[in-house]
Amino acid sequence: MGNEALNLNPPNADYHLTTNGSDWLWTAFSIFGLSLLVMVVLDFMRPRGTRLFHQLAIIILATLSISYFSMASDLGATPIEAEFRGFGTRQIWYVRYIQWFITYPLLLLELLLATGLSLSDIVTTLFMSIVFVVSLLVGALVHSDYKWGYYVFAVVALFYIWLVTESSSHIPGLPSHSSDLNRYVLLWYAPHATFAESNVLRSTYLAGASYFSFVLLTYPIAWACAEGGNVISVTSEMIWYGILDIFLGPVFLFFFLWKLREVEYSAFGFRSGKYTDQGGIAEKGAAPTAPVPEATQ
Repeated sequence: MGNEALNLNPPNADYHLTTNGSDWLWTAFSIFGLSLLVMVVLDFMRPRGTRLFHQLAIIILATLSISYFSMASDLGATPIEAEFRGFGTRQIWYVRYIQWFITYPLLLLELLLATGLSLSDIVTTLFMSIVFVVSLLVGALVHSDYKWGYYVFAVVALFYIWLVTESSSHIPGLPSHSSDLNRYVLLWYAPHATFAESNVLRSTYLAGASYFSFVLLTYPIAWACAEGGNVISVTSEMIWYGILDIFLGPVFLFFFLWKLREVEYSAFGFRSGKYTDQGGIAEKGAAPTAPVPEATQ
């Protein structure tokens, strides 16, 4: 028996997903589902109180799995009048944007928790990732030229994630004369913050942030060709986004967590005084330590 998704859930637009596209989405769903199961096993293999990065990865992979199950079933889309290249409606997959709304901030949090950035910097960066997703969603749902205004908002938010200009504050770990320079949050600002274990963790972060930034850059390009310009088909859109989500999801997460294995978890200072924190450290043979001060605001 073949793939009956489109027969059970008929497409609701003129430009819509094909059976081949649904087959690809089921393949991607299988990759995310298997990755989720592996991550759960890896999480339980770690001592209590040392599972934060793995549990963030579990949330991300679970969200990806549900999203791709929905899209493979031809669910979670709404018809919007296409602006370019012909007449008719195109499927806009709002379920994908719900997925991004959850996964993008968590992926950034996974990265930035490994740095010495202050809580206020991390929160602002996470907010900009939400602005990026919401702007693309609103733009996709608009059928007139005004969609490109929202596209600009999204690109500016993405640019902010990379670049922050501060003229008066000083970042721990940087000489004071550098406070007037442009600082990239992912590739310049965060790497120059204080790291728990400078050599191993800084190199791990730089590798992860460089990879993350490169993949993230391609999402606006895909949007302009798909929901924005109606240049590529819905099936091609699914293939493009699916490959990107695989590289930014399982591939990135397993790579980053594999690199973090070299870092002593207690060096991050993620301790609240609860038994699960102190017990986890004790299980690894390290003596419990006093809670660290709160991050600078």
